[in-house]
Amino acid sequence: MADTFDAVVVGAGFGGIGAAIALKRLGLKKLAILEREDDLGGTWHVNRYPGLAVDIASVTYSYSFEPNPNWSRLFAPGAELKKYADHVADKYDLRRHMSFGAVVEGARWDEATGHWVVSVEGKPDITAKYLLTATGFLSQPHRPDISGIDDFAGKVIHTTAWDDTYDLAGTKTAVIGTGATAVQLVPEIAARAAELTVYQRTPIWVVPKVDVPIPSVVQKLFARVPFTQRVARSVSSGILEMIMVSAVLHYKQVKLLNKGAAAASRAFLRSQVRDAALRKQLTPDYDFGCKRPTFSNSYFRTFTKKNVNLETAPIDHVTADGIVTADGRKTEIDTLVLATGFNLWDVNFPAVEIVGREGRNLGQWWRENRFQAYEGVSVPHFPNFLTLASPYAYSGLSYFTTIETQMAHITRLFGALESRGADTFEVTEAANAEFLDRMTENLADSVFYGGSCQTSRSYYFNQHGEAAILRPTSTRNAFVEANRFPLSHYTISASR
Repeated sequence: MADTFDAVVVGAGFGGIGAAIALKRLGLKKLAILEREDDLGGTWHVNRYPGLAVDIASVTYSYSFEPNPNWSRLFAPGAELKKYADHVADKYDLRRHMSFGAVVEGARWDEATGHWVVSVEGKPDITAKYLLTATGFLSQPHRPDISGIDDFAGKVIHTTAWDDTYDLAGTKTAVIGTGATAVQLVPEIAARAAELTVYQRTPIWVVPKVDVPIPSVVQKLFARVPFTQRVARSVSSGILEMIMVSAVLHYKQVKLLNKGAAAASRAFLRSQVRDAALRKQLTPDYDFGCKRPTFSNSYFRTFTKKNVNLETAPIDHVTADGIVTADGRKTEIDTLVLATGFNLWDVNFPAVEIVGREGRNLGQWWRENRFQAYEGVSVPHFPNFLTLASPYAYSGLSYFTTIETQMAHITRLFGALESRGADTFEVTEAANAEFLDRMTENLADSVFYGGSCQTSRSYYFNQHGEAAILRPTSTRNAFVEANRFPLSHYTISASR
């Protein structure tokens, strides 16, 4: 076994970067950060499609301990997020720990040595005392299983592998998918293609995007008086928590807030689309929040353009030069864009094979039982392992809330190891079961169980019918528990 590390972190996106910063602060110096792509940044490195931008205000979608005063807009474009990731990695001296093109095939717990053995494609195994997987919630692209799609003779582009060299000007383009990515992408394609057909299975709730350039005077104020940016972050986070999180996770208590958000979206749609039939096609028949809602000022209006057609009939098959719907109509195209999102529940959770004590396979165990993780980070039978993209981990709607609560959990847990002269931890069955029961009980108040989500086709729901991604508590509760969870919830010991 070639190398032994203090810890292996799988993934060099913002989650992996945050975990590595927490570990280095705790004194763990020999780290290996394994990234399958050719650079860091996760989704902000992989995704480069036109119109890419954050859908959470940038002052909130960033580390609270590393504010960036130089965001160009309230909702920064994707390239700025990649630049921010580079800055953070450089400032906290993380690049020297990173290996790119390192495709992790799996990891297994070696009981005899008390280490994790990590298999990397084409390379010797790596061993580490601790294993942290930060592979993201949206890291495994989904390619639709449509008859004939492999026979299409034109250009096929998945949004996670955008071809910057391909010119859409004058093309007859089809977009399959109407999720958050398509909401950003469709207006951009419509401005370039000669003809655009958008194939919609499920409409999406869209609300106006209050996006404006951040004046240089404000950027300078943020840089000179950081407190002002903290205030802006608090205001942004508070609005997000009140409107988006409360309306979704506390649906039963604030049903009027949820209905008000849906009404606002419908009013926005009416202001942009005069055609009643088209509005009906674009209006969801499920409750606000069943799928992640999104922001755009141009998505609805795009469908009123002469070169854009919304197709709601199911796709039957793809031919060499077009798409045929179930009613027999064929649309000829030369370019096919797949805005079909990601596969969470079949090939993610976990994104790589993880085998713990007594040969327990994490993916198999989750699927045969229930998806679960104590405080969204740890699982019984998996010592010295933290899963950072896991069931009930996503707190709030900004991924950075999740990241920073997990960093706090890491800090408390590893601090206990150090103070006790220990090096092994494992969450107890009882603590895990109590947390799962509490999350399940809390979800009863959410729109997922209290509202009407049957037609949403939402990735929030797994194959068991459970909405097991979002943590159904306030973000404040998530932070409090990350900093104060009972250490008795873990078995903490020293190696033999």
